[in-house]
Amino acid sequence: MNSNDFSGLPLPPEVLANLKSLGYETMTPIQAGSLPAVLEGKDVKAQAKTGSGKTAAFGIGLLQGLDTRLYQTQSLVVCPTRELADQVSKALRQLARPFANVKILTLCGGKPMGPQLASLDHPPHVVVGTPGRLLKHCQKGSLKLDQLRTLVLDEADRMLDMGFLDDINALIAFTPDQRQTLLYSATYPQEILAISNQVQKNPVEITVESLHDDSVIQQLFYEIGSGSKLDAIETLLRHFRPDSSVIFCNRKQQCEELAEALKQRGISAVALHGDLEQKDRDRVLVLFANGSIPVLIATDVAARGLDIKELAAVVNYELPHDPEVYIHRIGRTGRAGNEGLALSLFLPAEAPRVNAIEALLNRAPSLQNLPAVSEPNLAIKGSMQTLALNAGRKAKLRPGDILGALTATGELTRDHIGKIDIFDMVAYVAITRAQAAKALAILASGGVKGRKIQARKA
Repeated sequence: MNSNDFSGLPLPPEVLANLKSLGYETMTPIQAGSLPAVLEGKDVKAQAKTGSGKTAAFGIGLLQGLDTRLYQTQSLVVCPTRELADQVSKALRQLARPFANVKILTLCGGKPMGPQLASLDHPPHVVVGTPGRLLKHCQKGSLKLDQLRTLVLDEADRMLDMGFLDDINALIAFTPDQRQTLLYSATYPQEILAISNQVQKNPVEITVESLHDDSVIQQLFYEIGSGSKLDAIETLLRHFRPDSSVIFCNRKQQCEELAEALKQRGISAVALHGDLEQKDRDRVLVLFANGSIPVLIATDVAARGLDIKELAAVVNYELPHDPEVYIHRIGRTGRAGNEGLALSLFLPAEAPRVNAIEALLNRAPSLQNLPAVSEPNLAIKGSMQTLALNAGRKAKLRPGDILGALTATGELTRDHIGKIDIFDMVAYVAITRAQAAKALAILASGGVKGRKIQARKA
């Protein structure tokens, strides 16, 4: 038996069967390293990059420790962003399928308090959320953590970067001293070590190699003049033509300006940063994840929690000051056995940042000249077109309803339809670009489940 096989863990057969159905064949290094300790109830301090499988590492463990007969909040997962909290909640719900009547609730800022307060009338077994909103509920008395068994601090370094240290400390004060505390972080600055010393008892330390192999991620660096960054980005996108790419900027204003400049040059791009309202963040992420827009421009904070399984390229419009942030950025490409591409621009004055990355990777960077472009004026668009429907969960709309409505006439097949995302008041469906007009006509004439639904291009 493979030592990284889940069947080697003390898990019930129905849990192992569910893991297999979800595609969990063998444990990733972070799962193999931390799951035995998590299942034994020990505190864990783990260092792992994005995409390492840490959600399952703590999720499997905390679900095993639940007593679903007790309607008390027994596990709390604290995340830096709404996107990551939603991603973690979705993964936990999948992992919880073998367990009867597990209630998992997401509590994040940017959403109305009313519905959250109503959901807390019947305490959930597991709560996932962001520090500020979780603390607010604790202070109001709507979230009670006195029976908490497991506390998870996910991507703790990013929570510190976002200024959540005081909120985290205040939140922990609402939890009992006798609990299991699991801390996961991509990097380990001194502040993280200090938190671990304060809140953990003899934690098992797990470190997963976070450096990236050039055989998996091709890392190319381009030195450019100060006035030619936009031209350089356009050249790289037109030369490599990645199906999906995230371009990292260090400031919000850069994101907006670069997105607008690329659109004017015929490249479909969208910006993601902390100033967007939740509905706009949802729309941006949907358009990128479903293949309607190929280029997403983001800050590090805004991109945290992005769950794009097959990201073709990461582009550094500006190198970060911290070389470990560079490692974290490019770790979003080259996942699940795919080859990845990381392209980085730097000015002569930024050469020390390249040197710092070289020192961390312990190998010389691959310095390149900008390539020639054979089709400089060809528009770059996504393969899909997203339609927005003016109904969602509140109208009891399900993905199968939309799929059924679109394929009912036989003019469209399942192959023409991509991802379907449903929110409270709106639903998004991706259609192959050539069939988008036909899909709009079908929805306009037939509606969904016999109801008139307004649909438009998002």
